Amino acid sequence: MRQLSTLSWLVKCAVAAAAVLLACGLATVRFGSALQQPAVTTRDGSLVTLNRYVREPTPELVLVGSSVAWRLKEEYFSRPRVRNLALAGGSPVTGLEIVAKRIYPPKIVLIETNILSRAPDSALIERFSGSVRTDVLLLRPVRTAVAAYETWNHAAPDAAQARTEQDRLLRQPPDSYDNKLYLDRALEQMNEGEPTAPARANVVRMRQLIDDLQRRGVRVFLIHIPFAPEIEGSRLVRMTGEIVHEAFPDHALWLPIDPARSELRWADGVHLDERSALIVVRAIEGALTERTAARPPRW
Repeated sequence: MRQLSTLSWLVKCAVAAAAVLLACGLATVRFGSALQQPAVTTRDGSLVTLNRYVREPTPELVLVGSSVAWRLKEEYFSRPRVRNLALAGGSPVTGLEIVAKRIYPPKIVLIETNILSRAPDSALIERFSGSVRTDVLLLRPVRTAVAAYETWNHAAPDAAQARTEQDRLLRQPPDSYDNKLYLDRALEQMNEGEPTAPARANVVRMRQLIDDLQRRGVRVFLIHIPFAPEIEGSRLVRMTGEIVHEAFPDHALWLPIDPARSELRWADGVHLDERSALIVVRAIEGALTERTAARPPRW
């Protein structure tokens, strides 16, 4: 009888503990947690993606960059295992550092080179590339409960249905934007910018990280995402292009992206709209297929 009573008590404790963990998990999803949920900023989506990157299996392909590359959504790719670690207002070196410091890197890394005038975010690099902390281990049951809730509440769209919707969008004509005000403002800022010092520092670190990843068998490619013609001619973009091409003259390192420019649109002159981002992603995937088929990977 005493044994049955003890067993009953253990079962009750287990059920109570599970209920508490589930409640904590739901509260974390709803109200946030200082340890797992980033503060409400314009980069929340990217930070959630970084959290997913470090806690889930290593993806096949990772894209790093700024808000220019952030518009290339993961669901636009036909490849099933893609992570976009581009950061709005950030440097591609931030994501590249995080990727390079993981034990198991992805097979392919794409580096957007449009914006190199910003310093890497050392706080994010430390947060997402260090070893697993004790507090994270202790909260693993909570994270499991949260992940289960997120999966249930935000089920991934059906791939075939998503592809059909994307094809429908691509069949539509490009939008017409009256974006002269935004374009003039962006052009003024980019003509005033002085990217030389930060861009040179960034390409030095990029070279080190690229060499490290290549030694580990990773295929690394640099990409330039098309800007509006006026922005392409700005001082910042021209100087950045000169610096990065001087640092990386090897054509094999560059992934050529050549979508029909007449089909692309930028609501603000700088960032691709949804249809244009889809076109660029399709161009990237086509270029990747040609490049990876031309030379077998080293892993």
